[in-house]
Amino acid sequence: MMPIFRTTAALAFAAIASTAAAAQGETTCARDVLVAQSMQRQALDQLEQADGDDAKNCRIWRRHVETMRRVASVYGRCLSGTERSERLAQVQGSDREFSAAIKARCKGP
Repeated sequence: MMPIFRTTAALAFAAIASTAAAAQGETTCARDVLVAQSMQRQALDQLEQADGDDAKNCRIWRRHVETMRRVASVYGRCLSGTERSERLAQVQGSDREFSAAIKARCKGP
């Protein structure tokens, strides 16, 4: 009788721990998505500062690509369904566009 009790108790504990981890993960993802959205807005604001000077533009574009990759990582991990697909397409498209511009117009890596 004792082994059944231990097994039941262990399963109950595992379920509670799993639920707590999922709740923490949801909280973490909610925060991470808000931060990612803020980063995305800031990156777009910085793009508006590009003024035709290739050296300045290249710095801004590189920073933009790095930001889009970080944002994509969060969206890929934390979003689902249509929202995930749409947001990933947006930031990954921007990444590709500016990576191509960097390759075509900027010196160095």
